[in-house]
Parts: sequence; C-alpha cells; structure tokens
Amino acid sequence: MKSKIPVVIGTLFLAYIAFVAVVVLVYKPNPEDMSWEDRQIYNQGKLTELKLGQSGESVLALMGRPDFSEAKLSQGQTLNILFYRTHQTKSDGITTKDECTPLLFRNDQLIAWGDDTYQQYLQQAVDSKPTQDNAATTTAKSSDNH
Repeated sequence: MKSKIPVVIGTLFLAYIAFVAVVVLVYKPNPEDMSWEDRQIYNQGKLTELKLGQSGESVLALMGRPDFSEAKLSQGQTLNILFYRTHQTKSDGITTKDECTPLLFRNDQLIAWGDDTYQQYLQQAVDSKPTQDNAATTTAKSSDNH
C-alpha cells in the first residue's frame, strides 16, 4: 500500500503557492496603515514616479495622505505644499518637516519637489486681498453658515 503523505504534502504546497501568488498579485499597500519606517521607504519609491504637471488628486492617489500640508494665495494663484516623510534625522518618534520631501503645487499642478521646494514656497508673497473668484467663494460659504 502506497503512502498518501507525499500527495497530501504536495497538495498543501501547491495550495500555499497559489495563496502567495494571489496575495502578491492582488494586495495593494495602504501607506496610512504602514509603520513609519515602511512608509518612509514607500514614499521614497513613489517619489520616483512623480511627473511635473501632475494634478494634486493623482499625487494623492499615488502617495496617500501627506504628513503635513500648507496652502496660500500668491499673485492670484493657489499654492499648496504637501510634505511626505522620506528620511529620518533623529529617532524621537516624531515626524518633522525636515524629515519630509515637499511637493509644491500651483493651481493644483505639481511644479516642484525636493530640497529647495519649501524655500520657493516661503518666498512667494501672500495675497492680502482675495481675487474675484475667491471673494465669491468666501461670500457663498459665509452665507451658507447663517
């Protein structure tokens, strides 16, 4: 009588291979569920996929939620900057902007990223008076609150 052990082991091995293949092909990592170390590596990899002119929406879909963000109006244009953690400077358990790569958007289009980007953003003057479009939006929002 032949032993059935090799058949059982072979079947279990094939089932395991099929399971691994499904996980590898279907699993999509969610950056928000990662540890900071894994997210940092993930962000470094995703930065290589960025292209100038990309929309903010497509960058958020690619990179996930940023660690920090800022926005302002300058010369009638909206400037947004998103910060993604990419390098640790000290092991204190807190993510700071100096541990992040900034991504700069003008009117929802990616225009720069990298070391000098935050300085470019800071050097842009802030509009003291809203433009016509922004004034209409502000008025509509404030009338909704009453």
